[in-house]
Amino acid sequence: MPSPAPRLTRYCLLGHVDPVHLDLYKQRHAAVWPALLEALRDAGWHNYSLFLRDDGLLIGYVEAVDLDEAQARVAATEVNTRWQAEMSALFASEGAPDEAWERLDLVFNLEDQLQALRPRPPEPPDAEPRRQAPRRQTPNPPTSSA
Repeated sequence: MPSPAPRLTRYCLLGHVDPVHLDLYKQRHAAVWPALLEALRDAGWHNYSLFLRDDGLLIGYVEAVDLDEAQARVAATEVNTRWQAEMSALFASEGAPDEAWERLDLVFNLEDQLQALRPRPPEPPDAEPRRQAPRRQTPNPPTSSA
């Protein structure tokens, strides 16, 4: 039987786009380079989304088995180096934007709490219960007539 897939952890990331560059930031993210999309996927990024407020507050959401490992894998790609160089001019922070993320702690998840409320199915017994052989029916003995 195949081993179960590793459990993904949810991550929330906080960044700051320079408000002067919001339109350009949105334009660039409307059509991210296909090679970068594939690099993120291949590095272990899942369900990655970005949310931008009009003052430049940027919230990132991503799921990964290990975000540090996934980040290191994508950072090692040439396409990410080029993308970060272009994006760095749009951010209010110094350096590569993917190195300036602030991580926020998860404090609530609806599905996790609902799952915790559900009773777990009983564990299967180690061995199947023994089945009794069906009883044989014996025909009624003939009765004598008097």
